Amino acid sequence: MQKEKMLRIILNGKKADEEMVRRAVYQMRDHSTRIDVRVTWEKGDAVRMVREAAREGIGRIVAAGGDGTINEVVNGLMQLDREQRPEVALMPLGTANDFATACAIPIDPKMALQLAVAGNAHKVDIARANERYFINIATGGFGARVSADTPPLLKKYLGGIAYTLVAMIKMISYRHSRGRLLLEGIDLEGEAIAAAVCNGRQAGGGQLLAPQACIDDGLLDVVVILSFPLRDTWRAVREIRHPAKPGKYTRRFRTRWIESHPGEMRSVNLDGEPYLADSIHFEVLPAAIDLVLPDGCPCLCGKLQ
Repeated sequence: MQKEKMLRIILNGKKADEEMVRRAVYQMRDHSTRIDVRVTWEKGDAVRMVREAAREGIGRIVAAGGDGTINEVVNGLMQLDREQRPEVALMPLGTANDFATACAIPIDPKMALQLAVAGNAHKVDIARANERYFINIATGGFGARVSADTPPLLKKYLGGIAYTLVAMIKMISYRHSRGRLLLEGIDLEGEAIAAAVCNGRQAGGGQLLAPQACIDDGLLDVVVILSFPLRDTWRAVREIRHPAKPGKYTRRFRTRWIESHPGEMRSVNLDGEPYLADSIHFEVLPAAIDLVLPDGCPCLCGKLQ
């Protein structure tokens, strides 16, 4: 007799009435797979639901929502001892779905759920920012303001292009900031417009910030965008989009840790979730969770076994 599989979906409450999600769950429930659904109501629910799943012996959970839902599930997993953490799969239901898209996880709910049921789990890195965790990208400065100030309704109706529109508006009036970055063998001080600490590859509705980043290499990819005159805007944009070439206004590093000292209290976004601090120590935690990914996932480099 075949042993029944058990899957627990942690579903963002805003997506509970989505017909495609309901249909996918109904279609995937069969004699060999039991699918339970837990729906979040407010912030902190996903963390609690992860603990409950681990306590009940659930071997695999599904984070169903946008990048923020994934972030909360990851923070829940990281509160558990390593051997207690369930495997996690993703059902991307957000506006941008940056992390899932870069990992080639299907956006269609049924296809994502099929992968969640039958796919293989891989050991992947998680990043820590002081006491908080993130799986994709932390942005500060201009990038953080774009994420924070993009209205939810605009994202709902325009999708990823909403980030571009807000970015164009913000760029005109954004005030550059001075700060200091410390990493392995480097002490960098100066004026910058934005910075990103990347475990994953893209953010902001499809912007590839670290096209070569891997989620299993034990390293963080750091991108710093220095201040530039308005007349050089397109040069700066080209440097961001084509990281293989040395840039006048961009600096790129690969490191196991980095410290940010902006000199004053600043907000950063961890997978799109705001976090306020006057200094942050970032570090990578290799092979911290088991993530279900498609075969040939472009973000896997195979450097951790």
